[in-house]
Amino acid sequence: MTDERKQHPEEESFKDKILNSLHGSYDQPFDDPFNNEEEPVKYSDRVETPDSLYHAAESEESVGSRSNRNNETADVSEPFSNDFEEEGTIKGKKNKRRQQRKKEDKLVGKIVSIIILVLVIVGGILGFSVYRYVSSSLEPLDAKNEKLVQVEIPSGSSNKEIGDILEKDKIIKSGLVFNYYTKFKNYTGFQAGYYQMAPNMTLDEIGDLLEQGGSATPVEVADNRLTIPEGYDIQQIATKVAKVTEYSEKQFLALMEDGEFFKKLKAKYPELLAGAEKAEGVRYKLEGYLYPATYDYYKGTTLEEIVTQMVDKSNNVLLPYLEQIQQKNMTIHEVLTIASLVEKEGVKEGDRKNIAQVFFNRLAIDMPLQSDISILYALGEHKELVTYEDTAVDSPYNLYLNTGYGPGPFDSPSEEAIQAVLNPTENEYYYFVADIETGKVYFAKTYEEHTKLVEEYVNK
Repeated sequence: MTDERKQHPEEESFKDKILNSLHGSYDQPFDDPFNNEEEPVKYSDRVETPDSLYHAAESEESVGSRSNRNNETADVSEPFSNDFEEEGTIKGKKNKRRQQRKKEDKLVGKIVSIIILVLVIVGGILGFSVYRYVSSSLEPLDAKNEKLVQVEIPSGSSNKEIGDILEKDKIIKSGLVFNYYTKFKNYTGFQAGYYQMAPNMTLDEIGDLLEQGGSATPVEVADNRLTIPEGYDIQQIATKVAKVTEYSEKQFLALMEDGEFFKKLKAKYPELLAGAEKAEGVRYKLEGYLYPATYDYYKGTTLEEIVTQMVDKSNNVLLPYLEQIQQKNMTIHEVLTIASLVEKEGVKEGDRKNIAQVFFNRLAIDMPLQSDISILYALGEHKELVTYEDTAVDSPYNLYLNTGYGPGPFDSPSEEAIQAVLNPTENEYYYFVADIETGKVYFAKTYEEHTKLVEEYVNK
């Protein structure tokens, strides 16, 4: 021990300070806390140190009091134990609530998914039902029912009100669909009056009929109705007449070639038929003058009366444009000729007006009109494409070989085609071609540009 203190004087001084603070100035033996050797100390040799006083006081305590103190010590630690248990219980409850919330969230998610699925299914069924309803409403109410019904359209009726009337009279399925359809198709100028309609009529036929106008007073219900579509030529009209009336195609075509009948009509409609009378090389003098519309047919009506009704309709449509036609230094016959080409070369109003100007541009430089419609008429056929061999057909109606207007009209044009001829869109084009799939018309100034367009939109 002495040797160690000598070797570590700093440590000795530190120990002495500790021992002195505990023993004061006493030199009696004491348990050195830094000494690992255990030396027994006798009670007789113990002095009154703070530790001895503590032990003495402890010896005077009874076993019971020590036991109580031990119990008190246990009691002091018990609140901490309860806090831990309570904290664990709270955490457990929170975990349970989280698990319960997760279960509830899953359940809510499943319910929402089911609701969405049901809504999608219901929406799909509803949408499909609406689609079927609208689609069926666009078709004739009864394609097999040709029985005519007299319908009264009061003055000032709106498209919606007209649709309701037609639905009530069982001519169409839905007045609502009729209202939106006529607006979409830009039908305007529906006229009041009495009309004869049947459940097998299309919405377009009804719209055209309403634009033409009805009778001012009720008339006897017709036995049938004869509808001549726009762009029909005399051969097609003859087929249509044979299906509706008691007259055959042969009888109709024979009347078209009857010179005496034409003279009667010319006397009745001198301004209208002046150009037709002078035309040379025409197949039928009345080609283009049988206006495309819907006509009432009564059994016992003569074939001459049926045709006269068509010519009378053309007269009513064209005479209001007579002054404008004269200002353009044209005849009605020339207007109908160009309009009959425009009718089939274009569908949209803008295209028709541009096509009409292309024809005028060619006429101005004495260039052939080169319309495929003229070739098909010359061939007497109705097909999709015209071949190079077709363009060599020997006919005055072949506007690939012949310049000018040709003998006359190639079909019965609509008023819209006539208006396009009278109000063309100014341009510098000399060529045009239509995409055979989309119907879109492309215009070109040079033949080279035109050839490229043909390769891209026709020969593809």
